[in-house]
Amino acid sequence: MKLNAFIILMMAAVAAVACSGRKPLSETGTEQQQSGITDVGAFNADSAYAFTECQVAFGPRVPGTEAHRKCTEWLTAMLGQWADTVWVSGADATTWNGDRVPVRNVFAQFKPEATSRVLLMAHYDTRPWADSDPDAEARKHPFDGANDGASGVGVLLEVARNLAAKAPQIGVDILLTDVEDYGQTDGGDESSWCIGAQQFAASLPYSLQNMPYMGILLDMVGGRDAVFKPEYMSSRYALGATAKVWTMASALGLADRFPNSAGGAVNDDHIPLIKAGIPVTDIIENSHPATGSFNPTWHTRQDNMQNIDRTTLGNVGRVVTNLIYNEKP
Repeated sequence: MKLNAFIILMMAAVAAVACSGRKPLSETGTEQQQSGITDVGAFNADSAYAFTECQVAFGPRVPGTEAHRKCTEWLTAMLGQWADTVWVSGADATTWNGDRVPVRNVFAQFKPEATSRVLLMAHYDTRPWADSDPDAEARKHPFDGANDGASGVGVLLEVARNLAAKAPQIGVDILLTDVEDYGQTDGGDESSWCIGAQQFAASLPYSLQNMPYMGILLDMVGGRDAVFKPEYMSSRYALGATAKVWTMASALGLADRFPNSAGGAVNDDHIPLIKAGIPVTDIIENSHPATGSFNPTWHTRQDNMQNIDRTTLGNVGRVVTNLIYNEKP
C-alpha cells in the first residue's frame, strides 16, 4: 500500500504449536457487558503474535519465491481446519517493472449458506525491496514484513480460530490477498498496487443475494503503541463499516487507540472492493507521530518481530471479533 497522492522459550513453544496447525491456546473466554456490547473475550493476542511469527519464519513472502509458496500452502491448511470452505484463486500478472509473478489469493468462508455476510481482509505478501531503508544497500533486498503483511493475517487467523470454536450469527469470509505490495512509488501508476485484490474484485464469488454488506481490511496492525484513525477513503465510501469499527472500539474502552479523528487517504486493498460494490473500511496505522504517515519501520529492515506489539494485535483483534459476534442477520 502507499499513501494516496490525492488527498524467549514460552513464546517459542506457542509458535511451534501454532505453526504445526494445532490450536495454540485456550478457546474459552469470559463475557462482559460494556455499554450494551457483549465482549466475547476470547481473542488471544499471544496466539495472533504466534501466527504472525510463523509467517515471518518462512522468510520474505515475495511472490514467486519458495517462501511465498510455502506460506500460501500453510495459510490454506490453517484456514482449512477451521473454515467451511477454502480455496486459492488468482492468475499470473505482470508487475509495473516487468516481473511476471503468480497471484494466489486465499479465500475462506464460514457459514457459506448465510446471505448476511461480512468480508475480512489482509494481504500476506511482502514487498521485494526495503526501499525506504536508511541504508542504500538494504533497499535492494527484501525484508521480513512482520507488520506490513504478517500482522493483519496473524489477527485474522486468530479470528478464524474463534469463529470455528463459536459460530457467529452471520456469514464471514476471510480473504488473504496476494501481490498487494509490489507497486511503483514516486508518482507511479496507482493500479500497480493491490493486484490480488483487483483480481478478486473483478470476479467476485457472490450473487446479489449474498454480497457482503460490509468489509474490514487489516493492514499494519502490529506496531508498537499504534493508533488507528479512520482512513479517509473508508470514511467517504464505507462510512457505515467505519462507524461500526470505531464505535465498537470506543465501547471496548479503546478510544485512545482508535480516536475518531480523520486519518490520511491510502491506496490499499479496500479500494478495488469498494469499486466492486462492497463497502470496506481500512484499519491501518497511517498517522504515526514520527512520520505523519505509516509506522517508521515501513518498507525497512526494521519491519521485524522485534517491533511487533502483542497489545496492538490484541486491540485490533478484540474490536474485529466483538464486532463480528455482535452482528445480526
